[in-house]
Amino acid sequence: MNITLIGGGNMASALIGGLLQRGYSAQHLRVIEITMENRNKIKQAFGISVFPDLASEAIASDVVLLSVKPQQLFQLAQKLAPLLSDQLVISIAAGISTVDIMRWLDGYQKVVRAMPNTPSMVRAGVTGLFAAASVSEQDKAIAESILAAVGTTLWLEKEEMLHAVTAISGSGPAYVFYFIEAMQQAGIELGLTAAQARQLSLQTFLGASKLASESEEEAITLRARVTSKGGTTEQAIQMMEKNDIKSKIVAAIHAANQRSQEMSNEFSKI
Repeated sequence: MNITLIGGGNMASALIGGLLQRGYSAQHLRVIEITMENRNKIKQAFGISVFPDLASEAIASDVVLLSVKPQQLFQLAQKLAPLLSDQLVISIAAGISTVDIMRWLDGYQKVVRAMPNTPSMVRAGVTGLFAAASVSEQDKAIAESILAAVGTTLWLEKEEMLHAVTAISGSGPAYVFYFIEAMQQAGIELGLTAAQARQLSLQTFLGASKLASESEEEAITLRARVTSKGGTTEQAIQMMEKNDIKSKIVAAIHAANQRSQEMSNEFSKI
């Protein structure tokens, strides 16, 4: 199976690295990237074929994965449409619906949307997937196998749920980094070195996430188990509750979800 990735940014590199790590042959991977610097980086890093434009040779694949910014997808689709025959098209452009992608591709129907996140760069991502009704189960399995090279996957029955995926896992790493920033700042203010505060904060997140992922218990139960009556953790949680931190985090995620919907509406007018 030949795969062509259009766009050679970080996510494309993560996918290429994940596929190669899983034993996928480099000779079956191709990248189209307009920037010479990125083309050279990809070729040197992975030893795969890299093209500067939509040459027919580059598009003659089983799968075409669109890894460009949402603002670039319309013009790309206009150029790509005449070159498509029976390829599975996978888009990881945020906010652009399958209906709009198919419309921009002059009615082409074999389209899957994927919403991966940045931890995919270290093979620890999670990707939400949605397929147009015209996509076969076999093609869905192909899409899943490609995205599974960089982490876990989940299928959504309703495309609008990709807005929630974007708000939770797509934007989610930034929320985690924000909390890590705060923990590191507090550590330094309490007398730790920057290196010590970083190590403690990062390892705490890694360990807590691992514990939660390997436990069958809900996060609220795990939190309660750490929160001893009258102890230090209880004092910290009470301060967060007093300042309504949880509801503000929830509100922030709702705001991200709303913006994802707005972006989708904006692109649908093109």
